[in-house]
Amino acid sequence: MRVLRSLEVWKMGTVNYLDALKLQEKLVSDRKTSKIADTVLSLQHPPTYTLGKRRTDHNLLIPESELKKIGAELCYTQRGGDITFHGPHQAILYPIISLRDIGIGARNYVEKLELTMIELASLYGVRACAGQKGETGVWVGERKIGAIGVRISYGITSHGLAFNIDPDLSYFKHIVPCGIADKEVTSLRKETDSVLPTEEVIQEQLISCFARLFGYSNLIWKEKGLILSDNGEN
Repeated sequence: MRVLRSLEVWKMGTVNYLDALKLQEKLVSDRKTSKIADTVLSLQHPPTYTLGKRRTDHNLLIPESELKKIGAELCYTQRGGDITFHGPHQAILYPIISLRDIGIGARNYVEKLELTMIELASLYGVRACAGQKGETGVWVGERKIGAIGVRISYGITSHGLAFNIDPDLSYFKHIVPCGIADKEVTSLRKETDSVLPTEEVIQEQLISCFARLFGYSNLIWKEKGLILSDNGEN
């Protein structure tokens, strides 16, 4: 008999990066003690550059003092990967799930995250693939359309993936994205001839791809207002 596996989907809207980081830390702690089920946060961020635990500050190409002028901030994290950009019109998923319960390892987890974005791109006639020769993320030819940076603590995941729907790509000119020089960054809008639906629809399609690949058959959707009230916030 097939086990019905459930996933809570928190639709958060736009959330400040550090607020999302604190929320992830709380949810990871709760997931470790089985206070919550597997959960995925679906959101966007205001313009934010983030560095992974390797602290590759040299891949930020403008002085930190100049960031405010372009409306962006810099945050340090404990995820894997190099510097990347998060901003409006980017679909972000932060899965807080137990890899032990699913029965997969770290490499398979990352591969499934890549496939999640590859499948989404294919819905719009865009042929994407995983990076070659140590390149992380998802690519359309030599152009990067999706980034991955994860943290796994005692089998519980956090951070995740960012797929470019139609972000302001000029922000990527100020960094060496994911530490890979001489490569372009692209978006679904640039690569497809299809008319795109609303970003909410695309984000829900991304979640559906994720759920199918990870074997979740029961999705429990939560909107931002309900999430805040459940967590005792006004």
